[in-house]
Amino acid sequence: MVQGTGSNVGKSILVAGLCRVFLQDGYRVAPFKSQNMALNSFVTRKGGEMGRAQVVQAQACRLEPEVRMNPILLKPTTDVGAQVIYMGKPVGNMTVEEYIGYKEEVFPRVVNVFKELAEHNDLVVMEGAGSPAEINLKEHDIVNMKMALAAGAEVILAGDIDKGGVFASLVGTMELLDAAERERVKGFVINKFRGRVELLEPGLDFLAQRTGREILGVVPYINNLALPQEDSVEFKSRRQGVERNLDNDRVNIAVLDLPRISNFNDLDPFYLEPDVNVSVVGPGQALGRPDAVIIPGSKNTIADLETLHREGRGEQLRRFAAGGGTVVGICAGYQIMGAVIKDRHHIESSQEEADGLGLLDVATSLVPEKTLTQVEGTHIKSGLPVRGYEIHHGETQRGGLSAVVSIGDGRLDGSLGAIGSVWGTYIHGIFDEDAFRRWFIDSLRARKGLKPLESVQARYDLEVEFDRLADVIRGNVNMDKIYAVLDL
Repeated sequence: MVQGTGSNVGKSILVAGLCRVFLQDGYRVAPFKSQNMALNSFVTRKGGEMGRAQVVQAQACRLEPEVRMNPILLKPTTDVGAQVIYMGKPVGNMTVEEYIGYKEEVFPRVVNVFKELAEHNDLVVMEGAGSPAEINLKEHDIVNMKMALAAGAEVILAGDIDKGGVFASLVGTMELLDAAERERVKGFVINKFRGRVELLEPGLDFLAQRTGREILGVVPYINNLALPQEDSVEFKSRRQGVERNLDNDRVNIAVLDLPRISNFNDLDPFYLEPDVNVSVVGPGQALGRPDAVIIPGSKNTIADLETLHREGRGEQLRRFAAGGGTVVGICAGYQIMGAVIKDRHHIESSQEEADGLGLLDVATSLVPEKTLTQVEGTHIKSGLPVRGYEIHHGETQRGGLSAVVSIGDGRLDGSLGAIGSVWGTYIHGIFDEDAFRRWFIDSLRARKGLKPLESVQARYDLEVEFDRLADVIRGNVNMDKIYAVLDL
């Protein structure tokens, strides 16, 4: 198990890298995280919802993602509550207190799920969450040391040197663990290092002497690693507004950073494109005049819609669209673009109805039954194949508008606005398809007066990135020591 001194120290990426190394070395390997809190989720082929990080890790293992790899997913709906998903299906919204009681009931089942997964693999690489030394959480923890002890897992403790204070964090974490927990920790990995390792040697020596644990590796900061991020910290760090970030020789895409944003990985492929500039626009930042605005997913659609109204973004977007600008909504973004959202069952809000932005003549009703499905279809206007997945509580009535995608099972998805440059879809991952993404970018280039490039310029190919990550792990982590710890 890879545990960390805190959130966003790189646990998920380290697990993915180790998974690929073990796979390359001939082992059957699978990832596992007993409980994940994330708004970025994925739908498996069997219609189960799971955390995006374990999907990426499964891909590193060249496995089909399955919910046993992440039996519990928490999707925060408020500061003190979350939707709880067990084995891919929602079991209800719970407060913190309610979930503490539920954890005690469900943990034995989670352990059995792990055992089932382990029986079919040579190795399971587990991931912890946050820190194992959170005093206020340890009693009820089911994702760090309690899970490691139940699984008999050896623990690598990872710290992020890029944040500063990594030696204090590693030593402090060890001090706050009890004796049985400390016994499980076999060594440390220092992550996201920039510079010469020789400069770290006094600190590494001190760490080994103070804790009696080995330094298993110092992993460098990996620039431009094109793997999906689960935590929104990195996404939000890109906030900059648009006006000062416009590029006349590129297509400029602005992404609205909603307070409860989810599935922001839908935008990841654009970062690879050589002729695209992506700006994340947060509260109070200028929208400006980009070539396109994308409204992403949200875990609380009505609350985020109200925020856009309060900030005056609705009027800005209406003026932008009326002037010929392209606006695209994905999932909740699609619902937000409509005329109205109704929540008669109070799925997300105490409000029963909220006026949308009025960019599309559609109406959405939130219903208790959650749509969880993978989809394949054809983008009607371009004739190009698209694929992805749907995760939503909404049913959207299109009215007289044209659809965006024809799905293989005969359904139609999405809506085109009265102006063809305004459209919405329920399909997460629609821009992952290289040919369709290039068609979309070229249509923006043509509107801007730039010559379309026509051929695919960037491949959204995670295989290349997994192998690159594995090379970094092999070059900077002592795999011989890790194999010795595992008795392999």
